[in-house]
Amino acid sequence: MKRIILLLLSVFLCVAGLYAQYNSDEVRVIVTPDHPNWDYECGEKAEFTIRVVKSQCLVPNVAIDYEMGPLMYPDEKKENVVLKTGEQKLHKITMKIPGFYRLKVTAKVNGRAYSGLCTISFDKDKIQPVTQLPSDFWEFWKSSLDEARKIPLAPQIELLPERCTSTVNVYHISYQNIRPGSRTYGILCVPKKPGKYPALFRVPGAGIRPYNGDIETASKGAITLEIGIHGIPVTFSQDYYDKLFNGALNSYWEMNMDNKDANYYKRVFIGAVRGVDFICSLPEYNGKALGVTGSSQGGMLSLVTAALDDRVTFIAGIHPAMCDHSASLKKQACGWPHYFYQQENPDPVRVKVSQYYDGVNFARYIKVPAWFAWGYNDDVVSPTSMFAMYNILQCEKEFHPYLESGHWWYWEEYQDWSNWLYRQMGLE
Repeated sequence: MKRIILLLLSVFLCVAGLYAQYNSDEVRVIVTPDHPNWDYECGEKAEFTIRVVKSQCLVPNVAIDYEMGPLMYPDEKKENVVLKTGEQKLHKITMKIPGFYRLKVTAKVNGRAYSGLCTISFDKDKIQPVTQLPSDFWEFWKSSLDEARKIPLAPQIELLPERCTSTVNVYHISYQNIRPGSRTYGILCVPKKPGKYPALFRVPGAGIRPYNGDIETASKGAITLEIGIHGIPVTFSQDYYDKLFNGALNSYWEMNMDNKDANYYKRVFIGAVRGVDFICSLPEYNGKALGVTGSSQGGMLSLVTAALDDRVTFIAGIHPAMCDHSASLKKQACGWPHYFYQQENPDPVRVKVSQYYDGVNFARYIKVPAWFAWGYNDDVVSPTSMFAMYNILQCEKEFHPYLESGHWWYWEEYQDWSNWLYRQMGLE
């Protein structure tokens, strides 16, 4: 029996080792700028170095394709450029207006394609939004909230014993948001020890999925609430949510874009702010520290919540989406979902409605300390759109660049984000 167990363990370790080897490619395309901070001034000449390496050594006589130009609007493309030594420099790259410039390279080695990219900034701190602020923006959202708050939260709270720990109780909760019967669902985590606690509100990125709740932060001494946005319980299997994503909720972010009152995100935004109502109703909340945080769509929802509810005391956003939708109208890089990208004559009604759902316009009203992080190589949410939002913030703010990252996190980034949140809640 011992021999059988050892054999099975050896097989398992070998298989695990094989899977572990797929973490990266043997061939890599490395694109490097000549400024280590990837930042330049408008009119300044930048230089890229392209290197194709295998086992950390240059690959001679390798063919590459590349495209380059202002972010989302490349203006130069070349194919089958042979790098005799495996390395090449591209000179005299510049921009006349503030923004980001990207070089994308694809190398062909042994019949396989390998890609790399680098995105540099030109006067990033001078990027300004294209999106306009509607004259009734604040009135629209405050009146919408006032109307929604006439509807009782009517919270439903169900203990999930299988998820509880020795120090944290975990609940599946819901509350009414914009109209009777329309509910927001989430996972609430509360320390078991009696007392008053700070709170962290976690809002989600795009998509449809189950949620586990932030037990880790709760175990350090905070109330945490993690919500979904689609008005359905968040404890089903992923297969259930996949069917919705491919069915009734496919491309939900584009629903009713021509009507600001019926737009899909109106219910979502109201539901997020009413999450603050729910947290503040909890007897365990200390009434002092209440932060909101999220990435991508969650970064946008963080902006919305902090702008519309002054009980929020801090905000942290990772690569926030949905900023500067109108930038495409001037052929500048916009934020996800890229509503008007490459549209010659976008519907002016949709453009006007998008202004009520633009992170830039919510950022104008944020007054609490704000922490942000993203990468220049993000290929889902353009750094141009994020800086358009960041540059108009009038609050105490911090930006932490993780230059090479795309629409994902580094481990160091996760640690820095967590530690900042903990400090705001006094959990260090």
